[in-house]
This record gives sequence, C-alpha cells and structure tokens, in this order.
Amino acid sequence: MASATVTKATTIDAGEAAHFGAMAAEWWDPKGSSAMLHRLNPVRLRYLRERIDAHWHGDEAGFTPLQGKRVLDVGCGAGLLCEPLARLGASVTGLDAAAENIAVAQVHAAQSGLAIDYRTGSVEGLGDEKFDLVTSMEVIEHVIDPAAFIAGLAGALADDGLLVLSTPNRTALSRLALITVGEGFGQIPRGTHDWDKFLTPDALTALVEAEGLRVVDVRGLSFSVAKGFVLSDDTKLDYFVTAVRG
Repeated sequence: MASATVTKATTIDAGEAAHFGAMAAEWWDPKGSSAMLHRLNPVRLRYLRERIDAHWHGDEAGFTPLQGKRVLDVGCGAGLLCEPLARLGASVTGLDAAAENIAVAQVHAAQSGLAIDYRTGSVEGLGDEKFDLVTSMEVIEHVIDPAAFIAGLAGALADDGLLVLSTPNRTALSRLALITVGEGFGQIPRGTHDWDKFLTPDALTALVEAEGLRVVDVRGLSFSVAKGFVLSDDTKLDYFVTAVRG
C-alpha cells in the first residue's frame, strides 16, 4: 500500500526524522543499529498484553485478544511492534515521520504475509479517525511539542480506547545508561537522545490528564544483568504509562 504524506501542522522534528530514517535499512537486523529495540520489544509486548487483557477482560490464554480492534502505532519505525500487534488479531495502522522507515516496513510486512496500513506523517494529520488501542513507544522524547503530540494521540483514541506510551525518565540514571554508556559505546546510534527532552512520569501524566484522559497504570522498564530488560516498579530508567477516557 502506498504511504500517505501528511502536510498539516505537525509535531515532527525534521532532524529526528532524518536521524531515524538513516537507520531504516537496519531496523529488522537484531544485531544492527536497532538492536536495542529488538531487546525491548518482548517487554513491550508483555506489558501491552497485560493492559489489553485488563482493559477488555479478554481470554488471557487466547492468541488474538485484539480481534476486531483498530490499533495505531505512532512512531512505528519499520514495524517492529506493528507486526506482532497484527498477529494478535488487530487491524493495524503504523505511522512514522520517516518515509524510509515506512518503505522498509511495507516490504517486511508483505514478506511476512501481514496486511498493515503504513503511512508517512504525523498524528495531527489523522483527522477524525479513531482507534481502540493507540501506542507510541520511545517517541515523545523526539517531538518538538510534547503537549500537542499527546493531544494528537488523545484525539485518535476511541471512547473505550486504551493509550499506552513509553519513554525514558529524566534522571541521572537515564543519562548515564542511554547517552553516556549506550551512545558512547555504540550500543545506541550517537545522537539518538537529548536528555533535556526526557519527561518524568509526573510530567507525562500531567500532559495526558490535560487531555481529559485518566492514567490507570505507570510501570517501570528496568535492566537486569541476568535477564535483560524487565518490567518493574522502578521507573528511574524508562517507563510505561497507560491511560483511558474518563
């Protein structure tokens, strides 16, 4: 499917889009520049499945808890999260600022036999479209206006919808782990993060609540030497926020 280009007002940072677009060819390489995302993905999916089952009271043992649901992944990259969400039964739309990422995502989805609606653009260009589940993982720290970005996500959320975000916390630990060590030693592409744009859980919660949503869960994403990335109560490195209407 051809990507649709959005030309309306946008929260996209052109420099950030170019940075991630340059990584497009390696998105699906677990040992390439997106290796960290591959290690994060299982934890993201574990958390998403937990929140999906809690919100819609589905069969926790079922394979397609998103059957009949529309899902929007904003800042989808080349589709690392979109594809497993489609396999959970959802009708998935993936939105990214970098056309290079969308091109790679479309090819990989076709090779995987998955029908995913990939689009180039920003959430502000969606118009009146509504989605049951809206996700945006490690994206808000890269936009030019976080409040407007959250407003766009909230505007795309259906009445009984579920919004799930993740982002690094603004702490000394996140600066050390993601920038000093992660970027300094080449585990993350240099220039990926700007610590000054990181948001604390309280700051992100305030942005979400300003759009009339209610935060129902905040969970930490920590790193264990023995287990790798794990869900925890410690939000100092990275964290998830889940919100609903009302």
